[in-house]
Amino acid sequence: MLIRDIFKQKKITLSFEVFPPKPTSDISTVYSTIEELSSLRPDFISVTYGAGGSFTDSKTLELSSIIKQKHDIEAIAHLTCISSSEEEISRVIKSLKERNIENVLALRGDIPIDRSANGSFNYATDLIKYIKSQSNLGISAACYPEGHVEGKNLEKSVRIMKLKEELGTDHFISQLFFSNNAYYDFMNRVYQQNIKVPIEAGIMPVTNRKQIERMVALSGASLPHKFLKIIDKYEHYPDALQEAGIAYAIDQIIDLVSSGARGIHLYTMNKPYVAKKITETVRPILDAINSKEEKEIV
Repeated sequence: MLIRDIFKQKKITLSFEVFPPKPTSDISTVYSTIEELSSLRPDFISVTYGAGGSFTDSKTLELSSIIKQKHDIEAIAHLTCISSSEEEISRVIKSLKERNIENVLALRGDIPIDRSANGSFNYATDLIKYIKSQSNLGISAACYPEGHVEGKNLEKSVRIMKLKEELGTDHFISQLFFSNNAYYDFMNRVYQQNIKVPIEAGIMPVTNRKQIERMVALSGASLPHKFLKIIDKYEHYPDALQEAGIAYAIDQIIDLVSSGARGIHLYTMNKPYVAKKITETVRPILDAINSKEEKEIV
């Protein structure tokens, strides 16, 4: 099923992200993670583009296939393009079709450290346009509530979102954020650009200080005072910090849902326990909203 059709059936969605193991690790180490996450009944699961190698070598394709074929849950395969040729992307599209994977998350990907990117694509918009011309795949894309980390220009980021929509994007997943106020400011700009496709809010439960430092460096997300107080108070108490991080994420989600968010995308960091604790709390709320929507349709 295409992701856009899931949004036609539901008022609000819940989805997860998982990542493949390192190239030197056995892929089976992620099987149990997917098993546990699938039992939580997400609407779909996205699989990141693994580090190193080609799309097939990255194990993204295999994990996406397991999610779809074994667990009967829709999968979104992340696909980066910065160093790829059109021929390579065509082979990926063929591999996806062979595995019955119907959805991709179209991304530029990280520019190599030496700045050498000799592929056919410079931006995610180039990839979206090419996928649309070559297939019927459902296309999701990333968006950045506080602006892309390379420029931090929120106005420009929203204009690029509009272009992605015009080129054929069905759905957006946001970069992680910890300030709902920042997200609401972003959404006001989205409405001004008349962007109409569904947007999922990306939430990452923080379970240790090193994780948050790494994620902030990669994403540029701002840290509200309340969040910093939690980190400072519990950083030397790992179990307490994990539970506090889960509680903060739950508060974020409930507030977002109350404000009309179309979906929540949980960056699970391959930690089923964290996803389970959050889902147990928010699932009844989401089910109630979707049940009300179904009754209104009938």
